[in-house]
Amino acid sequence: MPDSPLLTAAALAVIALAIAAVVGVGLKVLRSFRELGTDAERATYTTLHAASRAGQHLRAGLNPAGAAKAARQLRSLLGCDALAITDTAGVLAWDGSAEDLKPLLMDLAAGVLAGGRTAMVQSPAIVQARGAVPAAGGPPIRLEAVIAPIRANARVVGVVAAFAPSVGAGLVRAVSEVADWVSVQVELAELDASRTLLMEAEVRALRAQISPHFIYNSLNAIASFINTDPARARELVVEFADFTRYSFRRHGDFTTLAEELRCIDRYLLLERARFGDRVQVSLRIAPEVLSTVIPFLSLQPLVENAVRHGLEAKEGPGRISIAAHDSGAYAEVTIEDDGVGMDPAQLRSVLAGHSDGEHVGLRNVDARLRQVYGEGHGLVIETAPGEGTLITMRVPKSQPGHDA
Repeated sequence: MPDSPLLTAAALAVIALAIAAVVGVGLKVLRSFRELGTDAERATYTTLHAASRAGQHLRAGLNPAGAAKAARQLRSLLGCDALAITDTAGVLAWDGSAEDLKPLLMDLAAGVLAGGRTAMVQSPAIVQARGAVPAAGGPPIRLEAVIAPIRANARVVGVVAAFAPSVGAGLVRAVSEVADWVSVQVELAELDASRTLLMEAEVRALRAQISPHFIYNSLNAIASFINTDPARARELVVEFADFTRYSFRRHGDFTTLAEELRCIDRYLLLERARFGDRVQVSLRIAPEVLSTVIPFLSLQPLVENAVRHGLEAKEGPGRISIAAHDSGAYAEVTIEDDGVGMDPAQLRSVLAGHSDGEHVGLRNVDARLRQVYGEGHGLVIETAPGEGTLITMRVPKSQPGHDA
């Protein structure tokens, strides 16, 4: 065929291009491998990656599920035959060989748990503990261990134990460092737990604040309508029941803005039954922020503060304005009253926790917002004597891990 040389040339060109592409990809892969750095840098990356993976599994503290996953990463990091993690009561995780030692580990670790110092257990002691005897004429069984304490707030809460045929100074140092690293993860987990307990305690404090002030006044207001307006009294009883049911619920540290506003509506309905036209309320709420998650009982105490400390001491009627709008990545909520206001120096003392009694709800909400979202997310309060009070609260609209 006359055009066969052209076809052959085209085929050769395609093959050449394919070879060039393969070579190009290979060079790129080789270059990317070199970009990982030297052997030492790659070893550092591997170490940090393993530590990061293990840390994720210890976020909840020392428990069997997390310890088992972390032990795999830490054994790979240390390059030992077996690695175990314990608390003070028993073995939480064992990864690797020599599992016949697992029932004996707590006895081997007793001195470390009691004294808090890293120990090396030599082969003869382990052989005796295992009850293992080498076969006649066979090589002696050799296995050694490094056992290092896990500490949390100066308490020994467990150990890390690494097993290898021979233990040198390098492994002793490495196991001690790993145990110190695990200690930091456990302390962070305990800190998270203590912050959660603190938040729960603060919510209980808010509920205790509601009880003596608001409940007594609400019941008096309801009682005043029993003879004069029984239908109104029944309505208020229902609202009071709904308010207390929400305020004293036992589940969850978070709620939605919509739920908190419903609670505030019931609260203000009961307060208006007591104050009549002296309390005037206006609301401006953007629908798109109603589903925003906020800490439970974070708005109601601010409104109660406005009523009790702003309007109750004021002569004549007073107004409370509640607004919520979209502000980019945040939902911004403001609560403003035209009450008596307060001295800014007194306000600073209240927020710093130096003033007991009054305004405990204000301080409590400010502290909880800072704990949950960071120091930059506390309440912004503008006030002066005789000038009323404006409180602004900003919360992120996206909050992974916070369920209402």
